Amino acid sequence: MTVVDPTRPSPLAPDWLSVPVEPARLDAKLWAEDVERGSDGVLRIDGVSVADLAAEFGTPLFVMSERDFRTRAATFRDAFDDAFRDLCGGVDVFYAGKSFICTEVAHWVREEGLGLDTCSGGELAVGLRAGMPGNRLGLHGNNKSAAEITRAIDADLGRIVVDSLQEVALVGDLAVERGRRANVMIRLTPGVHAHTHEFIATAHEDQKFGLSLTTEQGPGQQDGQDDGGSSPAARAVADALAHPGINLLGVHCHIGSQIFEPEGFELAARRLLGFLAGVRDRHGVELPELDLGGGYGIAYTEADQPRPAAEIARAMAAVVGSTCRELGLRVPRISIEPGRAIVGPTTFTLYTAGTTKTVRVDAAANGSEVVQDTSVTHPRRYVSVDGGMSDNARPVLYGADYSAVLASRTPEGQPVLSRVVGKHCESGDIVVRDVYLPEDTGAGDLLAVPGTGAYCWVLSSNYNYLARPPVVAVVDGAARLIVRGETEEDLFRRDVQRETT
Repeated sequence: MTVVDPTRPSPLAPDWLSVPVEPARLDAKLWAEDVERGSDGVLRIDGVSVADLAAEFGTPLFVMSERDFRTRAATFRDAFDDAFRDLCGGVDVFYAGKSFICTEVAHWVREEGLGLDTCSGGELAVGLRAGMPGNRLGLHGNNKSAAEITRAIDADLGRIVVDSLQEVALVGDLAVERGRRANVMIRLTPGVHAHTHEFIATAHEDQKFGLSLTTEQGPGQQDGQDDGGSSPAARAVADALAHPGINLLGVHCHIGSQIFEPEGFELAARRLLGFLAGVRDRHGVELPELDLGGGYGIAYTEADQPRPAAEIARAMAAVVGSTCRELGLRVPRISIEPGRAIVGPTTFTLYTAGTTKTVRVDAAANGSEVVQDTSVTHPRRYVSVDGGMSDNARPVLYGADYSAVLASRTPEGQPVLSRVVGKHCESGDIVVRDVYLPEDTGAGDLLAVPGTGAYCWVLSSNYNYLARPPVVAVVDGAARLIVRGETEEDLFRRDVQRETT
């Protein structure tokens, strides 16, 4: 077969991936604001060299900009406050701890004036350990244990987001047992299916989260129209209002993740406000709060174009204001739950490259729709790194795309289509599916993968008995550990040792 020039655009590459004209240039939207390439070609974060970070902390390594995290948190807080101030006095921003949480980050969340949304007893424990006031904590989950709910009630949480009819009764009964009233929101599924991966879309009917607005009578009701009390959502509200152990604050939804357009949020807001109007008409109560969840997208590759927080906030405020006027409804206090959009771009993962190999691929076999000559094969370079699916499970879980750059020196070789892969015993252990890297990338080079702040470290595992990596925070030209990396002794500590005689 004929071999093509590897420096030309490869038909194996996705359409959105371009051959870099300036290989040393960083795409600013993928990185924390204080990441740059120095005159020596080495990446720096707030002035700290990645070479120095690798020497001190080893690789793989999650490297987080504290300044960037705080800036993004403040941006969401201020943008939504400004947009909603005249409607309802402002917005409560709850950082979604499931995206990334540790004690130090919980401190930052508290210090920046945000609330903390948790999804388990463990995440709740982190928030409490960091001194987060109970009224700025929330607890989610589709199957909370009695112990988790009791802990939340005892901590006087600002909100427990109930997810089923059974949970309404469970939360209320546990609160009565403890002589308290639990602050409750009810999670609804408004039927808005945002443009996202099936596994991370969370507002359509056929899934485990929330209570449906769909009536038992089937279609025929208008969006958000009161259904006479037959839907699971309506029954949950009625049960909560009647329970002496529940202080019903309002309703909640979450339509998905990695969403770039505001229309899905706007439609969900209309449907939930219509539902609240129905609650008012039936029960004579205007519930005071509405949580529109999170899911705001970030840039993982050059193809992604995230919208500024202020733009999303203004669009949502316009819809909430106009819908409430149409319904004659007092504007409820709005809350949102950004996680990925705050922490995702703050962090990159630093790897050390090891073995490399080049394979030849038939473009037709690769799925290319336009094949000029089926006798031609095209090169794909595999670059193995010292981590993989144990520190970033998203590519294998969701088919997620990432980017990568040579971080320890100036890129000099011709850019060739590459695939960055991990060291695990799985063919699907892919870190970056498609990226152009210099052809001379080899063992000992440092690679940096941006946008790994969300859902990477928190999904990490010990597959193949690899220890989970450390997390360092950098600010004011200094780096410090905020999560210690595991050692082999940490892994052995959980093993039950055989008794010796």
